Parts: sequence; C-alpha cells; structure tokens
Amino acid sequence: MRALITTPDLADLTTAEQVTETDLDRLYTRERILRLNFVATLDGAATGPDGRSGTINSTADHRGFAAMRRAADVILIGAGTVRAEQYGPSRTPVVVVSHRPELPPSIRDSDRVVLATSHASGAQESPTTWICGQESVDLGAVVERARQTFGPHVLSEGGPHLAGELIAADLVDELALSWTPRLVGGTRVDHPRILEGSDVEVELSCRHLLEECGTLLGLWRIER
Repeated sequence: MRALITTPDLADLTTAEQVTETDLDRLYTRERILRLNFVATLDGAATGPDGRSGTINSTADHRGFAAMRRAADVILIGAGTVRAEQYGPSRTPVVVVSHRPELPPSIRDSDRVVLATSHASGAQESPTTWICGQESVDLGAVVERARQTFGPHVLSEGGPHLAGELIAADLVDELALSWTPRLVGGTRVDHPRILEGSDVEVELSCRHLLEECGTLLGLWRIER
C-alpha cells in the first residue's frame, strides 16, 4: 500500500512511501469523532450483486476497515445493514439503530450489543435497549449516549439510510470511502449509493488517499 495524498500533519509519511499497519493506525486514530465508513464500486454501488457490501471488498479495503475498528470505541449501525450483512459478534461494542423493538437475529445473542430505538417501537428501556426519541429515533441522543457509555470515537458502518440521516443531522466529522476496482451495473434500487434519503449539500477536504492493487482508500473531513 502506498500513500498518494497526505495532509501536512502527516508530513513524515511521504507520498509513494509504503504504508505499514502502524501508519494505518496513526492515520485513522482520533480522540472524539464520528466517522462514516463505506466501500463502493467504481460505478458508485455500495453493494455487490448479492446486495451485500462484503462482495465488493478487497484486501486493501479490509486493512483500512480493520484499522478503523481498532481505533473505534463503539460501532453505530442500522438494523437493515446488520440483517443484510449478517453481522455477528464484535470485540468493539455495537449500537444498532432500529425502528423495531428487537435486535436482528444474527446479533441478538452477542455480548456488548445495544438496541437504540424510539418509544413508538414499543420497546422498554433497559441497559441493552435505549429509548431515544418518541416517534422516530433521535440520532443525536443515540450518539451522545454511545459516547457516554463506551467512549468518544464512534464508527458508523452504515447503511446508506442511517448514513444519510447522520449527515443531514450534522453529526458526522469524517467520511472514509474505499473504491474497489469493480463494476456491478444494475439500478439504484438494487445497489444503493453510500447515502440515501434527504438531499444534502456538504463540503469535504481530503485528509489522505492510499492505493493498493487498484483499490483507493480515501478519508475526508467534513467542512463546517
């Protein structure tokens, strides 16, 4: 893996230099942040032919994904993505956002997993079920509670609707996006983009761009 673009605060990592696992940890470590992480094909699809992001991953993307997981205090994810990707146990605590009163089956018996839902779902408040909002889930409340419970570094792994809502609510600090050298075609219904939902207009600045075997790993800061 080589660095194509780095920011001035990473001046000791020159472009074209080989990026080590230690470098990756340094590139993705932040103290208090909410970071979105996505992978996409070159034609903009966030999922592969089977409707899962896992089928468009690459070895390089997985290296970045692993570094971001190591840096995170808590993972924030939508229930639909948990179901589609068949999420299982994780070393990092997981908060699942859902309009339903229960966790998806694949993660239901996992340790350190919290359901974040609304009062309208009919769920009851407990240490592993957070009621955040009345008719809909209050994402700002979810993020703050996740930070108070687990730590300040929040990593959101989607899906596109949750990501769109987080961006629209101005809760996101950084976007990590990998492009893998694949094309899938199809329609947006079959293969959504990384954001779905409300129209937004957000400017970003590049922190770094890495390359390995045709996969590009980018990291952008939200400009406010």
